[in-house]
Amino acid sequence: MNDREAMFKQMVAEYPDSPMGHFSLGKLYLDGQRWAEAAPCFETAVKLDPTYAAAFVALGDAWNGAGDSARARAAWEQALQTPLGRKDLSLQEDLAQRISDL
Repeated sequence: MNDREAMFKQMVAEYPDSPMGHFSLGKLYLDGQRWAEAAPCFETAVKLDPTYAAAFVALGDAWNGAGDSARARAAWEQALQTPLGRKDLSLQEDLAQRISDL
């Protein structure tokens, strides 16, 4: 475990009800292509904040990396249902491309 991973794990332990720590830890795993570890972090983040578009996008990326296109599509579609997803045209275009690439 590196220093950043330890820091994010401590953040999650100290603030378990904050989606940011879970997202940050998941992003670290996602960047390292550690799909199976990333997905549960993002799932917790979106459970804590169902409007967290970036966490839904990252959850879709984790499932896509793990080879689960159905779950990836579902997460990306959830991102489109968030307030940001409904109004951000660039996010809509990006997610439409990701979904069509599945």
